[in-house]
Amino acid sequence: MYLTKEKKAEIFAKHGESATNTGSAEGQIALFTFRINHLTQHLKRNRKDFNTERSLVKLVGKRRNLLDYLIKNDIIRYRNIIKELGLRK
Repeated sequence: MYLTKEKKAEIFAKHGESATNTGSAEGQIALFTFRINHLTQHLKRNRKDFNTERSLVKLVGKRRNLLDYLIKNDIIRYRNIIKELGLRK
């Protein structure tokens, strides 16, 4: 499995407030970004895997909703997470 408990805890510790705070928007956005990058690499190798493509689109939508939430409530947190993950150019 590409996403182990340790990797998940590491992502939340780095981007969330702590490793156990899995509900923070920044932690969830970082986790979704990790999964999106993994699925993107998978789809480059397997172009006809439409189930994975659907999952990827759903994940991108979830991440977009969380980013929209951060824009509305705390623009500074939004700018920080965008810079850390390199989502915008």
